[in-house]
Amino acid sequence: MTKAFYVTTPIYYVNDAPHIGHAYTSIAADVLTRYHKLRGESARYLTGTDEHGLKLERRAKELGEAPQAFVDRMAPRFSEMTNVIGSSPDDFIRTTEPRHKQSVQEMWRRMEANGDIYLGEYKGLYCVPCEAYYTEKDLAEGNLCPVHKRPVENVAEKSFFFRLSKYTEPLLKFYEANPTFVAPEGRFNEVKSFVREGLRDLSVSRTSFTWGVPVPEHPEHVMYVWLDALTNYISALGGPKETDLFKTFWAPNARAIHIVGKDILRFHAVYWPAFLMSAGVPLPTQVWAHGWLTVDGEKMSKSLGNFIPPGPLAEAFGADVIRYYLMRDVGFGQDGDFSHKNVLARYHGDLGNGLGNLLNRMVTSIVQKNLGGVVPKPSALEPVDRELVRVAEASAKAAAAALEAIQPNRALDAIWELVAAANKYVDQTAPWALAKQGQTERLGTVAYTVLEALRWLSILLAPFMPEKTRDLRAQLGVAPLDPKVGQDEWPSAWGGLEAGTTTAPAAPLFPRFDEAQEKAIFDRLGVGKTKPVTESKATPATKPEAKPAAAPATPAAAEGEPAFIEFDDFAKVKLKLGLVLAAERVPKSDKMLKLQIDVGEAAPRQVLAGIGKHYEPEALVGKRVTVVTNLKPRKMMGLESQGMVLAASDDAGLSVLGVDKDIRPGGDVK
Repeated sequence: MTKAFYVTTPIYYVNDAPHIGHAYTSIAADVLTRYHKLRGESARYLTGTDEHGLKLERRAKELGEAPQAFVDRMAPRFSEMTNVIGSSPDDFIRTTEPRHKQSVQEMWRRMEANGDIYLGEYKGLYCVPCEAYYTEKDLAEGNLCPVHKRPVENVAEKSFFFRLSKYTEPLLKFYEANPTFVAPEGRFNEVKSFVREGLRDLSVSRTSFTWGVPVPEHPEHVMYVWLDALTNYISALGGPKETDLFKTFWAPNARAIHIVGKDILRFHAVYWPAFLMSAGVPLPTQVWAHGWLTVDGEKMSKSLGNFIPPGPLAEAFGADVIRYYLMRDVGFGQDGDFSHKNVLARYHGDLGNGLGNLLNRMVTSIVQKNLGGVVPKPSALEPVDRELVRVAEASAKAAAAALEAIQPNRALDAIWELVAAANKYVDQTAPWALAKQGQTERLGTVAYTVLEALRWLSILLAPFMPEKTRDLRAQLGVAPLDPKVGQDEWPSAWGGLEAGTTTAPAAPLFPRFDEAQEKAIFDRLGVGKTKPVTESKATPATKPEAKPAAAPATPAAAEGEPAFIEFDDFAKVKLKLGLVLAAERVPKSDKMLKLQIDVGEAAPRQVLAGIGKHYEPEALVGKRVTVVTNLKPRKMMGLESQGMVLAASDDAGLSVLGVDKDIRPGGDVK
């Protein structure tokens, strides 16, 4: 029997209004849930709001509100966001709900009964926006929070501690036994590297504020906000008590997936599993860490005014278009850039010229004008027809594999192979010419083949664009999809569209915007002056990448003599072993990666490396690489590179030079 599927977003902190980053995570969870429901599985999608902690208490005080009144006012904005983006969670949990508080306190009692909670005194550094503790080595220069780049606070108070140190080895053993527990792989490398350094016991209660879940039997303490927040994933199922819902949708009976931003991965991949181990609760199946979104090449920032609310975007383009764009343009697990111009380019290119035009010229034009508006009965297939069937079968199989692997962008790439092939098929078979020549039987086969391909597309794209695919199916004359447990709707058998079905031509799925409409949309969204992008391609043109300056020519050796160098010349090159701490793609470059590398200095070095065609950024995180550290810093693509990563290459590809042991960063390479 197929396991149930359970997917969660982070519960969103209600200190401010939702933005496009929240929408991205929620859309991904919704797409996956819709897919698994189409496959006939029991599937459940949870989202909600995180409503406790010092940051919210302070924010409420600034506004002159009681904390409960403040969160009651803010939480509906996030539930409304799910409607705006066409997301349909099966549950929306708030951490101020009684059902959640009861579950959190039950978790505490179980951890305490296991001997993992003790009373002590905490003295240390705390970031209020993160609601997280840091050691000095964690901080950025100037004792700043590494995430928010603002000063941390010195905290000293009585506190209960969790014996996190006890779980260093159990966690490492669990990671080894479950090599896909964290994805992508590079993020898992970060997690394992952090745990290998040894875990310290964690302060899990506070007495300096009151806005939180009270510690059982010690109401003067409120629980650490992350212990509180993380428990939502099971409290929404009635856990840790084994309710029917919990037994159905929690591991190991279900595939339980947490989708989180990379900035909160440590809490989900280290603290949460340790809490669950302590409480005797099974661990989730996987934690998927996606990257961050920039906006038009800029980091989202209040000062820049580019925290984009999803509502106006959905109003301008439609929720399905935004869903499609975010799932297509951003590789899941990688950082991505939200570009207003690229939304419109995808709209006119992929959706309008690709899918919409395919539907329009077959249903509205060929079938309506030449076949009485009725789905024809096909005759024997010719090789060109069978090739389209082959592409459809391959696309469906590849899209399913990508969605199972939580790679929605790759699923859409596979689906668009069918869109492109169907448009090419129409051009090759020229149904308009067949109609003019009176070849009715052949015309019927060609028309049926395209209509059946569109029916397949109406299913393949349903998780991504539920409203548009419902409209597409209506034009084909078929009923809306109605997923049921135990009934797999994913297309696998060609010929499901019944001959004789009456089609229903309607308005184009993706009507074109003229220049004035484009300008009006951008003005309404506050994008500013823009050039029309109606004919733009989905991928914007990029400037030629800056190429490294050529190395000085080696003095020519005498004929027949090897071009030796003196040892003193070699000794001028300083080579250090570096540990890659972070990696991301440089915007508008398909080969340049920006790396943050620990080479044993006070702060990591930023190094640009032209290896993006050979490595995904995540695969480099945690790797030890060889770095030339005494090259003069140079600017490339507006960024400074403070060294060079060495690599070897041949016709088969490229490989960075590393070591076969975990030698400390900063060690000399000789």
